[in-house]
Amino acid sequence: MKACQSCGMPLSKDPQGGGTNADGSKNEKYCSYCYQNGEFVGGDITVEEFQEFCRKKMIENGTPRFFAWLFTRGMKRLERWKNKL
Repeated sequence: MKACQSCGMPLSKDPQGGGTNADGSKNEKYCSYCYQNGEFVGGDITVEEFQEFCRKKMIENGTPRFFAWLFTRGMKRLERWKNKL
C-alpha cells in the first residue's frame, strides 16, 4: 500500500487519487491534501507544525485524539521531512 510521503495517508484514501505536478499530471508520492500544482500546501512549514495541523484536522473530522497522535507520530520518517531534520 502506497502512502503519501508528506502526511502518511494511504493514497488509496485520497479522493483525488494523488496530488498534482506543475504540469497538471498526477503525483504518485504525495496526496492532494499535501501537494497541488507542483508545490506543497502550507509552504515552508516544519514537521512539528504540520503534525499539529494534521492532528487538529483529524480530530475535527471525528478521529479520537489518541489515534490522531498515533497516525502522525511517524511523519518525521517520511520522504518530505527526512532532509529537513
